[in-house]
Amino acid sequence: MIMFSERLKELEMQRLRRSVKDRSDVQSSHICLDGRECINFGSNDYLGLSGNEDLCRAAEDAMKEFGFGSGASRLLAGGTVVHGRLEEEIARYKGSEAALLFNSGYSANTGTIPSISEAGDVIFSDELNHASIIDGCRLSKAATVIYRHRDIDDLDELMEREMLRNGKGKAGRFIVITDTVFSMDGDIAPLDRISEVCRRYNAVLYLDDAHGTGVLGSGKGALSHFGIAPEPWMIQMGTFSKALGSYGAFVAGTEDVIRWITNRARSFMFSTALPACIAAASLKALEILKGRPYLRERLLSNRDRLLKGLREAGYVTGSETPIIPLRLGEIDRTIAASEYLFSEGIYVPAIRPPTVRKPRLRITVTASHTDEDIDRLLEALGEAGKM
Repeated sequence: MIMFSERLKELEMQRLRRSVKDRSDVQSSHICLDGRECINFGSNDYLGLSGNEDLCRAAEDAMKEFGFGSGASRLLAGGTVVHGRLEEEIARYKGSEAALLFNSGYSANTGTIPSISEAGDVIFSDELNHASIIDGCRLSKAATVIYRHRDIDDLDELMEREMLRNGKGKAGRFIVITDTVFSMDGDIAPLDRISEVCRRYNAVLYLDDAHGTGVLGSGKGALSHFGIAPEPWMIQMGTFSKALGSYGAFVAGTEDVIRWITNRARSFMFSTALPACIAAASLKALEILKGRPYLRERLLSNRDRLLKGLREAGYVTGSETPIIPLRLGEIDRTIAASEYLFSEGIYVPAIRPPTVRKPRLRITVTASHTDEDIDRLLEALGEAGKM
């Protein structure tokens, strides 16, 4: 259609048009893109488990036993005993009473947030929350108030204002929603202070721990990172598609909360269940996560090596995690740096609006990267900085 043709041209002129990048081999620290082998610094496969032989074997065994397609939603017997076992294990790992599987982190947020809120409630959402949280808030009948990024004083003031506006004791429920690790900045939400504010206002705390699970708090996630024990008023969402190298997501909380979400989250109720082989791979990944702490130790060591090299080279980054953004200025310069790195056999994606307000290179380091991989990236970034 002409309308979309013209709009695509506008995106092209603004350097904002994107295209799909398909690799031709296994997801790992080295991949093949457009016929070129390159070091991969664009993956969320933090522990290098996506191509793990044990995961693949677990998936293969489950496929032989249960077939591939699920054929129905969980409520219509599309799931298997493997799904139930995974929910039990992830709930235990997260310190919650129960858990529920979703097909993706996106479907978990867009299904759960509307199901736990209603008209009269107020959601307080960090301004840099993931798009799936934003869309979940939009689908909710609750009012949404945006607080400044990681600014707990602002959150406190906004909650007090809403309390006074509605009259003490007359307001609906307050629900605070935040990413634990912000996927484009690599910083961590101050959950110690956020939980204090939630306790003061008797608010529900909903955590998107997609990038924290398997990485923070000995792998258990952001609450563990801060030494906070899960409370009944806390709900944790996480994914299997990042540090756990599989696919799908979960929501963990009290038994009543999970029963309610099971009966109200439309993205759960009206979606075909994940194949049993995927649930089996996630179960194996969780076992590996608990039994091989050296993977996380290697991840953190690699992050520290890269951060040290970047700071010595004069790059400024506030990252606290394996997600390391480099802001180089305008879009053209960011794209040029990404293209230069690719010409040197290094894949680092350029992230542009509307994904972020300001463009940046988004580097993600994993446990699979070698010291040589990291040093090569630092050398190439040194050359890119001279462009």
